[in-house]
Amino acid sequence: MSEEFDPAAMITRFAERARAVKERGVPPIEGPDRQAFMRRAQIDFMDYAMLADAQAELNDGILTLRIDLRPT
Repeated sequence: MSEEFDPAAMITRFAERARAVKERGVPPIEGPDRQAFMRRAQIDFMDYAMLADAQAELNDGILTLRIDLRPT
């Protein structure tokens, strides 16, 4: 698996997903459904953006992601 898996490519895919979430429109929904959609999009963006900022390391088949969550 380690020869086929590219951690840098995975990080790039998460950056692309974060960008896609940020750029997608809101479907024509109203009220609580709209609010739920917006909350889910915000959480999706945050998750993808954090993973996109990760430092990935693959050693002996173990993937380690380091994400600095300290305030800047």
